[in-house]
Amino acid sequence: MKKNIDITTYDPNWPDAFDKEETLIRQALGNNCLEIHHVGSTSVPGLSAKPKIDIIAVVKNGKESIEPLEKSGFIYKGEWNIPCQFGFVKRAENKVNLHLFEEGHPEIDLNLKFRDYLRTHPQDRDDYARLKQELLQDESSYLKENSRFANYTLRKGDFIRGVLEKSGFDKMRILKCSDNTEWAAAQHFRKIYFFAPNGIDDPYTWTFDHPDHTHLIFYHGTKIIGYTHLQFWMDQRAAIRIIAITEAKRNQNAGSRFLALIEAWLKKLDIKSIHAESRQSSLTFYLKNGYTEMPFDDPESHDSDPNDVPVGKIIH
Repeated sequence: MKKNIDITTYDPNWPDAFDKEETLIRQALGNNCLEIHHVGSTSVPGLSAKPKIDIIAVVKNGKESIEPLEKSGFIYKGEWNIPCQFGFVKRAENKVNLHLFEEGHPEIDLNLKFRDYLRTHPQDRDDYARLKQELLQDESSYLKENSRFANYTLRKGDFIRGVLEKSGFDKMRILKCSDNTEWAAAQHFRKIYFFAPNGIDDPYTWTFDHPDHTHLIFYHGTKIIGYTHLQFWMDQRAAIRIIAITEAKRNQNAGSRFLALIEAWLKKLDIKSIHAESRQSSLTFYLKNGYTEMPFDDPESHDSDPNDVPVGKIIH
């Protein structure tokens, strides 16, 4: 699938467009609204950008924001690749991408640090503009290949991570695997910790593009330190097929933090219980995080390792 990508030179009218949209968003959200920020390339003076105003709205309750924003002309698009995000678009006088988060979501700080760093570091700003132009010269940048995002967007990932590292961003967050760096990390975790020790090639790469399966990357700042493969079952259940933390971060509570972020996201999706088949060596980890021995009840009836212990947790 080919996507049209329009990049224009910086327009000094973009801040005014943001101001107009901010007023409308505040009116729609009322007391639910806590903060509104202009982010993305159109918020950086002198930076070329797609002529779409990226806005972050911070709210008390995300679900309660959907209906009033839809009545105000926004179209709800879901999470995109960010768990616990409420994404909206509007294509009227101003083209807007609205990213709505509940208070405390790490993507708020990420976007503000990225924006503020480029505003105060013109060399990095110009390098970013140059990268955009280079990507536009490559015909394959306009394609979508097994992703909801065009290659143009995905290929900016490493540059963005570099800026975030220089900005001092250090929060923990989870993302659905999107770009090549994230998928390579997922494959690395799967190979090193699960399939290579058993002397087999990964037989489940087909799950990388299947609606019942989700692959999440766990970041600490700009470093990928964990990965999980989740499967969604009927009856509002989910299963952890694989979960791993890089060895350098083990015994530092990172695994528990990763698990807590996964559970918080699944709870937002109205998942009622989460299940796993634990190795004996991992059982203490699950038990200390509130899991108990519970039948796995795999609806696909895959063979289980008789040494594994089925565990689960009610999260709703």
